[in-house]
Amino acid sequence: MTKDKGEKTHMLQFKLMIVALIIVAICPATAFVAEYEKKGAEKMSLYGGSRGPVPFPHLKHQKALNDCNVCHGVFDQQAGSIEKLKQEGKLVKKQVMNKQCIKCHRTAKKEDKSSGPTSCKKCHIKNNSR
Repeated sequence: MTKDKGEKTHMLQFKLMIVALIIVAICPATAFVAEYEKKGAEKMSLYGGSRGPVPFPHLKHQKALNDCNVCHGVFDQQAGSIEKLKQEGKLVKKQVMNKQCIKCHRTAKKEDKSSGPTSCKKCHIKNNSR
C-alpha cells in the first residue's frame, strides 16, 4: 500500500470513528427527550365513581416518585385504563386507591415527607349538581 493510500484509509477510519461517537452521544439525549415527551398531562381528572372525580396532579407525582412504574406497573399509561382493567376483572374496586395512592401517601407521611391526602373526601370532589 502506498503512503498516500494508507493516509486516505486512516483518514476514512478517523471520520467514521467521529461519526460513530456523535451518534453515541446523540442517542441517549434523544431517548431522554422521547421519554420526557411521553410523561402525560400535568393535571388529570380520574373517574371516582359515585364519590365524584379525583383531580390528579400527575406532574407533581412524577417529580416526587421519579419512577413511572410505581403506578404504571399496575395500569397502562392511557386514559381510562384503570376503569378498563376493573371491567375486565384485572383490578378490583378501590384497589389502586387503597394499595397505591393511600399506601404511598401514608408511607411518605410516616417518613416526614410531603404527602398527599389519606381520606376519601380529600381527593374525591362530590358533584352537588343533582
